[in-house]
Amino acid sequence: MNPGALFAACHLGCKAILALTESGATPLWMSRHESGVPVHALTTQELSQRKMALYLNVRPLIVPRFEDRDTALDHAERILVEHGELEPGDTCAITCG
Repeated sequence: MNPGALFAACHLGCKAILALTESGATPLWMSRHESGVPVHALTTQELSQRKMALYLNVRPLIVPRFEDRDTALDHAERILVEHGELEPGDTCAITCG
């Protein structure tokens, strides 16, 4: 788990946490803490997405499998901006499993 990302997001005023995950373990851990910062859990696994839909303050999102982490994060940020979850330039904490 990554307590550093949750701590940073809370204390630095991050708009969101982007969690790249396959299993959903990190978003589950984060959902147990009432941080007030939404966790956008990005996964390629449909089963993980379904489980994470039940987690408090976690918004799961299916993303395609990408060659590298940076491309996946760029894609996710673009989707979240399009849906009004983020604005260009918003500060986000990132976790990668």
